[in-house]
Amino acid sequence: MFVDTSGWASFLVEREPHHRRARTLLQNARRRREAVVTTNYVLAELTALLMSPFRVSHPQRVEYLDTIRNAPWVEVVHVGRDLDRLSWAFLARHRDKDFSLVDCSSFVVMRDSNISSALTMDHHFEQAGFNRLLRTE
Repeated sequence: MFVDTSGWASFLVEREPHHRRARTLLQNARRRREAVVTTNYVLAELTALLMSPFRVSHPQRVEYLDTIRNAPWVEVVHVGRDLDRLSWAFLARHRDKDFSLVDCSSFVVMRDSNISSALTMDHHFEQAGFNRLLRTE
């Protein structure tokens, strides 16, 4: 499973509407030793989201991010020069979509890792052909 910014926020922030589902899905993945993948771009975006609008304190933000970065059950893919180039190319090819560069890097990682599901509320993942695990029905 790939975890996007909104997936981590749902997991970490109890007042988020999908908190329980995100927590259950991540706990189940960990228990079953399933791959949980994210990127350093997602974590950078998460840091900003936790600052505003969530207003999570600096010490708590650092603790959350350190926990994710150091969790042995989470693989943090680092977007370097090659992945960045592929992400920009993906963005350029999809002129009809409102994808962010973070989205595109996530899609490239998911495609290259054969990951079909994302812990996210972002409908762009569905537009890119992936299964979105958090949705408001």
